[in-house]
Amino acid sequence: MAEIVQQRLEDRIPGLEQLERVGLFTKKEVRLVIKKSTALEYKLHRPMLRKEDFITYIEYEIGVLELIKKRRLRIGYNFKKDEIEFPIMSRISSVFRRATAKWKDDLQLWLSHVAFCKKWNMKTQVSKVFLSLLAIHPDKPALWIMAAKCEMEDRNSSESARHLFLRALRFHPKNKKVYLEYFRMELMHAEKLRRQQKELEQAEMAMVSASVITSLCTITDAEFVLSFLNIAALFDFTKELQEMILQDLQNKYANDPLTWDYMAKCELEAGLGAEMGAELQSTKEKASDTVRREERSCLVYEEGLKSLQTEAMWTCYATFCWNRFKRKTNVTELKEKVTLHVVKLHIFSCDQRGLASTVPAVSMEVKKKYLDWSYTTGGYKKARQTFRSLHEHRPFSKEFFLRMIQIEKEQDSLKMSNIRDYYERALREFGSSDEDLWLDYIKEERGPHGQAENSGSIHWRAMKSLEGECVERFVTKYTLLQTGHI
Repeated sequence: MAEIVQQRLEDRIPGLEQLERVGLFTKKEVRLVIKKSTALEYKLHRPMLRKEDFITYIEYEIGVLELIKKRRLRIGYNFKKDEIEFPIMSRISSVFRRATAKWKDDLQLWLSHVAFCKKWNMKTQVSKVFLSLLAIHPDKPALWIMAAKCEMEDRNSSESARHLFLRALRFHPKNKKVYLEYFRMELMHAEKLRRQQKELEQAEMAMVSASVITSLCTITDAEFVLSFLNIAALFDFTKELQEMILQDLQNKYANDPLTWDYMAKCELEAGLGAEMGAELQSTKEKASDTVRREERSCLVYEEGLKSLQTEAMWTCYATFCWNRFKRKTNVTELKEKVTLHVVKLHIFSCDQRGLASTVPAVSMEVKKKYLDWSYTTGGYKKARQTFRSLHEHRPFSKEFFLRMIQIEKEQDSLKMSNIRDYYERALREFGSSDEDLWLDYIKEERGPHGQAENSGSIHWRAMKSLEGECVERFVTKYTLLQTGHI
């Protein structure tokens, strides 16, 4: 062991002498480096090796490199790097290799070696480290992607990156991330070549490679194909490629709601850039254009629903309408049209699958809007019919019932029996947590159309139904009602 350590120390001497000769280190500092290095070397050659000793050695040597870098900047000396830094960098890399050979499963150790090589511009060494790492850990897709990106971005070698991706796909033929990153890499390579206005033939080859990736892919689901489309859309020269992928999506995945969802949203975005660029276009003209695009989107959803009557399809349509409805706008035409789209969800469904959406907020808002629309367009009779068709289809909002109560009270021939029915239905849903609903019911019975003697039984039921702090709030508010304060 002593002979090996001695030999390694002697190998350091030329570099240390050079450091002293050019004025980067003093003689005292050189002696301190030799002393510290000797102690560290002996720890690396003990019978029982410890990972911590290797890490300490590497950290010390990197510290020496950093100090040399600072000294060079301070005195403005930039020569003799091959004789000074290169031996230290080689030694650090060698220690990393010994450590990773001993502790093969320590990915952090491997990646620390990669990071070191990158920082000190050891590009060839980075490739070698990754090749060794992948030979031991071929089961980790993220490492293949990382290695390919290094080849592409750090070494500017598209061929090496492509080779790594192809090898990765042999190990991971069903991994979506590998396919998508490979696809992205080919498009980035094509973009770079086109931007440089040279090697256009190679750029076209990169585009062909990108299209081949989609055809070779063995993963079959619409969401994955859409991921390719989203990546391609980031590049302004991929129109034909996008059309090819979209055609594939429509041909193979017409029974997937995501396909229709994507095509509908494409209609919404069509012409959006031109609209934004038209500086002289009035607010009304922009609103009309938005309405037309929203109409086209809804037509796509409705076309999809003809052949795909599923909950997932309804959810896509309902979510689209809900998101458009939530959008802030002061344009009356837009508000009215979006409300009409929301209403269409009920008209177009018969069995209310659209209203029983898996998105509760959408479902509740659709019911209320449909009730409003029915009253506006068909009066009280149509509103009553709508309420009866919906009052068994959960989920509900409190506002849905309150709106029907309000509609009833606006009629000349108000029917208290109907108002009681609306309150009873609302209390079935919210009676355990909404004290105000009980109080409103009591007020109605005490009003000119109610029966005051019913308020006692409603109070008794409220005390039994309400839970937690709602009971205390109800008692307080009921007392204020009794004393005429509310």
